[in-house]
Amino acid sequence: MPLSPITLAPHQVLYEQVAERLMQLITDGTLQPGDRLPSVRKLRSQLSVSTSTVMEAYRLLEDRGLILVRPQSGYYVKQSPLNLPQEPSTTTPPRQATDIDISLAFEVMDLMRNPELIQLGAALPALEQLPLAQLNRLMGKVLRENSLLAHAYGTLLGDLGLRVEVAKRMLDAGCSVHSDQMVITNGANEAIYFCLQALTQPGDTVAIESPTYFAMLEAMKCLGLKALTLSTHPRDGISLSHLEEALESGEVKVVMLVSNFSNPLGSCMDDTRKKQLVELLNRYNTPLIEDDVYGDICFAGARPKAIKAFDTEDRVLYCASVSKTLSPGLRVGWCVGGRYHPAIAQMKSIINQNTAIAPQLTVAAFLANGGYDRHLRQLRRAYRDQMIRMQQAERDYFPAETCMTRPEGGHVLWLEMPQGFDSMRLYREALDQRIAIAPGIMFSASGQCYRNCFRLNTAVVWSEAVEQAMQTLGKLAKTQLAENFLRADGP
Repeated sequence: MPLSPITLAPHQVLYEQVAERLMQLITDGTLQPGDRLPSVRKLRSQLSVSTSTVMEAYRLLEDRGLILVRPQSGYYVKQSPLNLPQEPSTTTPPRQATDIDISLAFEVMDLMRNPELIQLGAALPALEQLPLAQLNRLMGKVLRENSLLAHAYGTLLGDLGLRVEVAKRMLDAGCSVHSDQMVITNGANEAIYFCLQALTQPGDTVAIESPTYFAMLEAMKCLGLKALTLSTHPRDGISLSHLEEALESGEVKVVMLVSNFSNPLGSCMDDTRKKQLVELLNRYNTPLIEDDVYGDICFAGARPKAIKAFDTEDRVLYCASVSKTLSPGLRVGWCVGGRYHPAIAQMKSIINQNTAIAPQLTVAAFLANGGYDRHLRQLRRAYRDQMIRMQQAERDYFPAETCMTRPEGGHVLWLEMPQGFDSMRLYREALDQRIAIAPGIMFSASGQCYRNCFRLNTAVVWSEAVEQAMQTLGKLAKTQLAENFLRADGP
């Protein structure tokens, strides 16, 4: 896209004129969301301006929210809110504790593992974008150098080297923790289960965001717990006023949240709200279980802080894993239990004694060799691009009435259709076309809410097959809405 040199207009700074020309290309659609802008050197040559002029122009466009910079990659057109469909509204789930229904989850999860389907439902990372070759080499080296240790039980808390490396990584999330206060687990789900088991008794009530990650619902169901669902904004997270009402009632034993880029909404509380949340927990003497598996997958800027970063009384139990960023199959997660650490360690001892040593040593070696940050930069760029492609396909193929979330990290997208839409019908019709999605009621504690919603996985590598699948989903959705309209308009 060559550009002609600029002639300075009266009363206009040169870099502003450069920015205006690029902004026009963005607004008229010549430059699309996700497109890479010319390099500083190339634009400088095309426009016959200085490097500082181009840099100032790009800085101005970045301040206006039109472009974003990706380290070691360049400048890209940002997805403009004006180009996106309306966001879903704040959820309004039932305001009383309820028993948990997970009857659909097992059926859907089984289908999500079917390799013959185009997997747009399962929130799994794309294996093609993970550093599997490096991990395989490291595991071979680990097995050669630790031929006996790799087959031993190991320590209850997990490999010390891994715990030290994880503690270092948690500094990026604003947390200063000691390796002795950490338990290595078989993924984050096991960590969450241990936390719930250590803190609750059957019949207790847990306050959760709504919609919520269905594996949390499965753990709660298994332990005989009830759910009190909280109103949740698709960008800002739970309603703190609703939570305060629930805490004031005295019925909530524990709060449980996905803190950054939640599943399925993709919400991320800002630091002010995270601090206010911790203050609420302290005031009502209530622990919080934090799942931060998506925190490292931010699309731009610094990694968001964990809620644990604001924890002044050690009542936040922090859970995470490398399942979304390195390898879901290695099953390496961890829990920082704070004041509840002894109870968590006891649960680990009772259930499975320890996590397999070879995966721990492999992940520890990968974190220690400095490759993780480089990998994260690539992964964040890929997930950002794939999120934009998925959002663009939704705009192109889905009904105009569709509402869609705008995550700034993670790899899930939540779509809300008009009331009366049946995502279970869409789920079944999509299966007939060899496409898997996650219907909204999976993320409802009662199994009754969000029938007009569904979740898509944006980690899938974009391809013609994925594009065709999105087009098919859009056609199915339009057909269903048209039939609903005809029935409503009929005699």
